[in-house]
Amino acid sequence: MILKRWICICICVCVVIIGLINVYGVEGLPNRILLDTDVDTDDFFALLYILKLNRSEFDLQAVTINTNGWSNAGHAVNHLYDVLYMMGRDDIVVGVGGEGGILEDGTILPNVGGYHPIIEQGNSTAGYCRYRQAIPVGFGGKLDIDTNFGVRKSFLPQGSRRYTPLRQPTAQQVMIDKISGGPITVFIIGSNTNFGIFLMSNPHLKRNVEHIYIMGGGVRSRNPTGCCPKNSTSSCQPGQCGDRGNIFTDYTSNPYAEFNIFGDPFAAYQVIHSGIPVTLVPLDATNTIPISSNFTRNLRRISTPMRHMQSYFMWDSFLSGVATSIMLKSNNSNGENEFAEMEYMNITVVTSNEPYGISDGSNPFFDGLKKPKFNLKRNGVHSGHVQMDLRDPFCIVKNGKGRCKDGYTAEVSGQEGLRALVAVRAKPNSDRSSPLNREYFRSFLDVINSQEHTGKFNFTTEFPHYKEVLYKPDFKGRELGKNVVFDMDMSAGDFLALFYLLKLPVEVINLKAILVTPTGWANAATIDVVYDLLHMMGRDDIPVGLGDVFALNQSDLIFPAVGDCKYSRAIPYGSGGFLDSDTLYGLARDLPRSPGAENSVEFGAPRDTDHPELRQPLALEIWESVITSLESGSKDIFIVGGHISSRKTDKGNVINIPSNEYAELKYAFALKTAPAEAYSQISTYGYILGEILGAVILAGDSLVLKTTYGVRKVQVLATGMESEDGQINIDENKGSSVKVLEHVDPLAYYDTFANQLGEEKQSAVIGSFDEQRRMWSVPRI
Repeated sequence: MILKRWICICICVCVVIIGLINVYGVEGLPNRILLDTDVDTDDFFALLYILKLNRSEFDLQAVTINTNGWSNAGHAVNHLYDVLYMMGRDDIVVGVGGEGGILEDGTILPNVGGYHPIIEQGNSTAGYCRYRQAIPVGFGGKLDIDTNFGVRKSFLPQGSRRYTPLRQPTAQQVMIDKISGGPITVFIIGSNTNFGIFLMSNPHLKRNVEHIYIMGGGVRSRNPTGCCPKNSTSSCQPGQCGDRGNIFTDYTSNPYAEFNIFGDPFAAYQVIHSGIPVTLVPLDATNTIPISSNFTRNLRRISTPMRHMQSYFMWDSFLSGVATSIMLKSNNSNGENEFAEMEYMNITVVTSNEPYGISDGSNPFFDGLKKPKFNLKRNGVHSGHVQMDLRDPFCIVKNGKGRCKDGYTAEVSGQEGLRALVAVRAKPNSDRSSPLNREYFRSFLDVINSQEHTGKFNFTTEFPHYKEVLYKPDFKGRELGKNVVFDMDMSAGDFLALFYLLKLPVEVINLKAILVTPTGWANAATIDVVYDLLHMMGRDDIPVGLGDVFALNQSDLIFPAVGDCKYSRAIPYGSGGFLDSDTLYGLARDLPRSPGAENSVEFGAPRDTDHPELRQPLALEIWESVITSLESGSKDIFIVGGHISSRKTDKGNVINIPSNEYAELKYAFALKTAPAEAYSQISTYGYILGEILGAVILAGDSLVLKTTYGVRKVQVLATGMESEDGQINIDENKGSSVKVLEHVDPLAYYDTFANQLGEEKQSAVIGSFDEQRRMWSVPRI
């Protein structure tokens, strides 16, 4: 009887405690935060600000990477791991990517990677760049973001965590795990793809999300850039001046959108209309807090990357301050905070353009489908024309502003609007005598420069005996072999081929230069891995040139820093594609760290011509330099690639563009080529081994390899038609005569490759980053 009474009392106490927790929350526990970021430079400071705050008040549980924005997944994830390692927070889980897709009937499969906006997401990670093409790819865009203007190599330490294929937690896995764990607040400082997919797939978990803070959009904003000076002449033509949005590459067709929301308007619509309380920090507020020289001068740490942000505004980092300031005050329904003035507005996100209910081939949610995806209404707000690309004719208005509004956070009335709390302007500094004119500047500097939760070290202070060393061999007195310039797109096969060439005696192959083509299987920033491999092999003397970031005729005529992805869209963004190539399947972190040209950041390179020795050379510059240095004579072009079809059954390997059945992924051809059919006999993995085969044949003994060649007259199709481009046809009348590899002995090829790799000569001079770590940790004798 007594036992039963005690059991009843315990049950009652538990019920009361649970009820109090549900009603009042858990007092004293920190606010759990999940941060979704595209790892842009200003995201770096937003993350640092959160990490430096009092951990008894704010607990950053996880970071998920938005792979549909300003950075590429492979570089972003390792960059993020390094930041967390520097701050002593290896406990924070990082999620990126995923191989799931969305079926034509709207079924969302598990682990969608978020590489594409929802409207473009198919059943793989390959796809078109409908919105992403507004982001510059090279200098001033993804190349600089992926390297953080050189800061990633020159400043950030490197910990043990790294991207590893098949083991890396996906963005959706991390979101499900952390949001299932209890009440949490979500910060979104990139496009809304990841969280939009999460909400559509896991509606039962919405109850655990207490609040969503979004940096993005522009409601009543007026762009302060691109305006003509007051005393200007009539010849001055204003650019974005007064526009709602900030897409400087596309304002002639869409002057309303902001980059984060434009990255995936439909996902942003799902998030804002989810029923979860939303606070928006749009351009209305961030336009009023431009980064000033007084602000950058007051940064004691991490000042180098800020030099590149002096024409920027406090975007994502401002959200960190506003959101955490609001969260510190309980029952703060009006969003009172130290840094921004707030106002409630009825807003929505424009996902398509009127008139609604049309079918013009621009809207995959409706076009050609008996039943719209996700059960959308046929004449609803999602059923209009969806902007297709930067220069969509539908969007262009002659002699006027563009009319497309995709991604516009519009203020509306009626049922289409959602009541959201909106930051409208940054508060001035309460100390009017301060050179810092915004209250958040003062707080940001206080937090970042405080000794609490400070970073453990940077790269050079982590190793007390670090010394920058360049390895340049002396070949004086040696008879150098065949001069070779190696042009690579940095796929895994290319790196193995380069490794093989570096293992050959210089009396056989004299590797004069490397040209990097970032229009293939890896992104431009992966050039750092090329430098690391050369450093490992003791060949810091070999110059490396960076090629154009767009295929021919794919850059935009009006704004060449952006362009189309007509051909590169065939390459997957996830596993087996860019993610694995950019990280060399996780192995790039094992390579020794080359000195590179990271000090160029100090002088503003790569654009600063006052320090050309620190600027990344272009491929054409390197090529011209090499050609000038060589004696006149015949020069062969040896290319691995192409596919010569003699029968309809001889298909190519461009699997992600079904209409093009006969092309090979490199779309390349020249005077002497090893086509796909030549190396198909080597292995079922011919598309990887092809580059290695080319390297072996280039330097090998034809008698040993038993190579045979045929001469054919061929023509490469470059008609501009997606279904034909890159195909190689035999044309006896118009074709060019080329020497084509037809046969090679597979066993001889394997033996030649393996034996050379096992050769002790030409071995690595520094084996790995771990070897460097040990060397830099003790005094050098």
